Amino acid sequence: MSLGFTEIILIVLFILIVFGAKRIPELARAMGRASYEFKKAKNALSTEGQELMNAAEKAAAKEEKQEKEQP
Repeated sequence: MSLGFTEIILIVLFILIVFGAKRIPELARAMGRASYEFKKAKNALSTEGQELMNAAEKAAAKEEKQEKEQP
């Protein structure tokens, strides 16, 4: 399901009527900031998760090495 040219024009006109021409740039800036913050938080969580996985793997390898050394 895709939007045709007519549907896009109707959506733009609706937005202009509801929000007005002066408010649209403010909304676009707010959406841009929100998108940036979301991406930043997503990357931070991804990095933190990767660091936790690396730490868990190192701890498991260390534990395995200690088990092999014990008779």
